[in-house]
Amino acid sequence: MLLLASVWIPIVGPFFSLLTPLPFLYYSAKLGVSQAVKLTCISILVAGLIAAVTRQSQLIFLCLEFSVLGMILSEIFRRKVPIGTSVLLGTCLLLLMGLLVLAVAGLRKNLGPLDMVYAYLLESLEETARIYTQVGADPEKAGEFQETLKALKEVIALIYPSLMIVGSAFVVWLNVIMSRPLFHKRNLEVPDFGALDQWQSPELMVWGLIAAGFSLFLSFSPLRLVAVNALVVMLAVYFFHGLAILLFYLNKYRVPPWMRLGVYALIVLQQFLVIGVTMAGLFDQWLDLRRIHQKKPS
Repeated sequence: MLLLASVWIPIVGPFFSLLTPLPFLYYSAKLGVSQAVKLTCISILVAGLIAAVTRQSQLIFLCLEFSVLGMILSEIFRRKVPIGTSVLLGTCLLLLMGLLVLAVAGLRKNLGPLDMVYAYLLESLEETARIYTQVGADPEKAGEFQETLKALKEVIALIYPSLMIVGSAFVVWLNVIMSRPLFHKRNLEVPDFGALDQWQSPELMVWGLIAAGFSLFLSFSPLRLVAVNALVVMLAVYFFHGLAILLFYLNKYRVPPWMRLGVYALIVLQQFLVIGVTMAGLFDQWLDLRRIHQKKPS
């Protein structure tokens, strides 16, 4: 049902589909690996039948991918590794499975995994443009939208590998975060990730950011392509660093849940807030915005 939500529910549907690993994570932690494998096989079988009826063949691949991710996250939780390592391991696993699935799906079309991702992104943009035209947009605005769409396609052609990495990391992070209240409510052991509002990115990563920034000025095209994708990934890490800072102050001033949701919604809707949160994460190493690096008096 979570996967079908992405097809049948507009706008918010894809968000629900990102939570598909969560049931597998929950039942793996509750029932153990052997029972979870049985439930996973049944789920994949049912998803395959639904995919055949609804002609949504991608459901079976997504169910397979997300179910394995959920079980692996349960094993990661059991080993009590830090949250940064948990997200990193889960992201690497999801990327590996995604590339394998795309490689198999691309055999019929004679396309590689990354080519499949690029084609899917372009198809989504074309679908958006088609809907925008059908709703009766003003011809002048429609022309401006087509120009914007053309520029967006050129940008995606450069950064779609990093978009795949960041998207996978977001799926893993979202399920890790959402599992904590669920595990608490069901009296399951919750991994001790420590204070999440104290999390910070590795200090040495700033040198990678600087190197990637300077590499953009080089004339060697393949190196520039690697640099711009590395830059996107590292800026995404600093964005999560900035979110930890924001969470720190929300906790410090005991902001109620409804107001927190409003703050998070503003960040999603306003691009300049995303930039501000990212910059806060980047400069926190020097500004120490949470005062967590100050040395205690002897």
